[in-house]
Amino acid sequence: MDRRSQSTTTNSAADAGSLHCIVKLGGSAITCKNELETINEGNLSIVSSQLKQGMISEPCHGMDWSRRPGSTDIQTVVDKFDDKLESQCKRLIVVHGAGSFGHFQASRSGVHKGGLNKPLVKAGFVATRISVTTLNLEIVRALAKEGIPSIGMSPFSCGWSTCERIIAMADTSTVVKALDAGFVPVLHGDAVLDTSLGCTILSGDVIISHLAEHLRPDYVVFLTDVSGVYDRPPTELGAVLLREIAVHEDGSWSVLQPNLQDEVEITVAAHDTTGGMFTKITEAAMIAKLGIDVYIVKAATEHSARALKGPLPGIQNKNKEFYTNKKWKLGLNTYVLPPYIIPLDQVTGR
Repeated sequence: MDRRSQSTTTNSAADAGSLHCIVKLGGSAITCKNELETINEGNLSIVSSQLKQGMISEPCHGMDWSRRPGSTDIQTVVDKFDDKLESQCKRLIVVHGAGSFGHFQASRSGVHKGGLNKPLVKAGFVATRISVTTLNLEIVRALAKEGIPSIGMSPFSCGWSTCERIIAMADTSTVVKALDAGFVPVLHGDAVLDTSLGCTILSGDVIISHLAEHLRPDYVVFLTDVSGVYDRPPTELGAVLLREIAVHEDGSWSVLQPNLQDEVEITVAAHDTTGGMFTKITEAAMIAKLGIDVYIVKAATEHSARALKGPLPGIQNKNKEFYTNKKWKLGLNTYVLPPYIIPLDQVTGR
């Protein structure tokens, strides 16, 4: 049985209109994951600017009019607003991970394991949502500052729920209505109710996969903190870049190149309650299986800027082989395309 067969979604791709892109802001890319509740301001600022350049073609007004901590000024004065300056933003959804927000609270209280009847788990559920929604607000602010009409949306508040950690209810009608109104929905990994376990953590990667299946964007971008997929944590000595990964019909994947003597070691940080890189690869493979372009790139780089501008008509590798099929995928070190994932360092000329 397909793992999505249990879910109920109120909208289909047919009545959602054309969706240009879904972007996943990896938690480790936009936060300092080893520093509790600390945003990587530099990366977030660069990524927000790159999103603006890729999604808005005309000059636009900043939309964060809130007073920042320690400041007495509001950044944009309404009296100076040029009502004739109307820019169009491509239909876009942003989903972000939690990084150093939420994971600590969830792991310490056991929210991801369920047991909402336990006082510690219930308190942790509340604490986790306070943390992840705080990050969501800051990301919405960063995007709005660049003129992207962003609206924060929490899966829990939108009625999303799971059963045995598999999405059981996902009302995308609010997301679609926001898109139709010209807004950019910004969702995030969240603590949600689970009909079997009581509660759990719904990761941003799973949210993206579900949205991609039902809303069928032109392409999906995963912005990460590392340059591709390795056989072990890239900080470890001897880590090897996985140059080709076969994506099978059922969405599973296996390494084709290089020919590894040992099994791939996909580790998860002790405080990561969402499955880490394993979940990311699995969900990316499921999206690619749908025939949707998937880009896996390092955030805040020239490659992420290019990925956010949309699919290229083709790409040339070192052997001068030219891929013109729409199914090729772009990444900083990784292309994702059924049935392969190929690294950017094999590609020249673009």
